[in-house]
Amino acid sequence: MAIKVYKRNTAGRRNMSIVKSSMITDKKPEKTLLAKLTKKAGRSGGKISVRHQGGGHKQRYRIVDFKQDKFGIPGRIAAIERDPVRSAFIALIYYVDGEKRYILATEGMKVDQVIVSGEEAPIKTGNRTKLKNIPVGTIISNLELFPGKGGQVVRSAGSGATLTAVDEKTAQIKMPSGEIRLVSNECYATIGQTSNFEHSSIKIGKAGRRRHMGWRPSVRGSAMNPVDHPHGGGEGRQGIGLKHPKTPWGKPALGKKTRKKNRYSNKYIIKRRSKRK
Repeated sequence: MAIKVYKRNTAGRRNMSIVKSSMITDKKPEKTLLAKLTKKAGRSGGKISVRHQGGGHKQRYRIVDFKQDKFGIPGRIAAIERDPVRSAFIALIYYVDGEKRYILATEGMKVDQVIVSGEEAPIKTGNRTKLKNIPVGTIISNLELFPGKGGQVVRSAGSGATLTAVDEKTAQIKMPSGEIRLVSNECYATIGQTSNFEHSSIKIGKAGRRRHMGWRPSVRGSAMNPVDHPHGGGEGRQGIGLKHPKTPWGKPALGKKTRKKNRYSNKYIIKRRSKRK
């Protein structure tokens, strides 16, 4: 995997980069695993319902199997593809019984590699098994929080959690954020780090590329008038002039804690994530 930086032929190309991965295969997506993807942003009744979103290239949703519940049935990786709606790569699996499914690709996956899911699955990158069967210190991804629900966390590009301890009923997981959390050891997880770890190094380069992704322009609150935003007004560049940043509707922003104090899952969190500096 390598990052390709474009030549500085134009202002838009300056420092623009993409990920050129040797994992990706030159294949069109599997038609039977595509679904319609409707736009969920833009205007409702003529008024903007979701700010900074809208437009973008037409996309089809890839139906990804986060449960991987074909236990004990080996599957061959037929292709590794980009997914327009997620940062990680996806792998097309051909199972021996004839079924085809997309799964999240882990780092190091190759075409024609055989993977398997189940309690008896060998501890090998790409395989999926219960936490109680995985050695302590292993990097895992696509982790279940409740047995049988399917992978819910550690699914974005390059992310990986660490299994730090396993008890009789629970397992301790160190999340990518640094949080240490208790999860039932009956939960399934995929062995290995999620693919496309260089995703965060990509430079968009120009506004048009951002528009193709469905992102509309964002205007700073300090550049607006007082009638339009709490940060607006003043001659030249002004500070926000308030105790803390606010949204256009006067609600607290940037650092305001939104998690409920008595949330049911508090008892499963051993150590909170560290604050970003």
